[in-house]
Amino acid sequence: MKGKWNVFFFYPADFTYVCPTELEDLADNYNDFQKMGVDIYGISTDSHFCHKAWYDYSETIGKIQYPLISDNTFSISRSFEVLREGEGRAERGTFVIDPDGVIKVMEITCEGVGRDAEALLQKVKAAQYVRDNPDEVCPAKWKEGEATLAPSLDLVGKI
Repeated sequence: MKGKWNVFFFYPADFTYVCPTELEDLADNYNDFQKMGVDIYGISTDSHFCHKAWYDYSETIGKIQYPLISDNTFSISRSFEVLREGEGRAERGTFVIDPDGVIKVMEITCEGVGRDAEALLQKVKAAQYVRDNPDEVCPAKWKEGEATLAPSLDLVGKI
């Protein structure tokens, strides 16, 4: 994974209601992530057998081209501190990791709130831009091609 941009997308469980909507949204935007050099990994604590059954059963999940990883030993979820210890399930955690293995975006979303792949695309674009342009930062609502900021004391109190 080093040398590439990666998204680790933790979700609570297979065969649920919010999770497939998120995974489908990622699948629908997967080519855009790939064009940006980003690999996606869907991770839950369900077994690989459960992932396979879900993939075979659900047309929605059957669209997925990125790997679904089984973390049924909880080691990955614990490493990213998203494991719900008492339940054996992961939180809705999203982690964008740069080619050096550094987390650049980290977000935990509550159980009932699904994530938006297009919003995640924007965050990855901003993280990639800042990495490529270390003397610039992206303001709120920044979109690719829009103006950035050059941090300096001259900007303090003027924005």
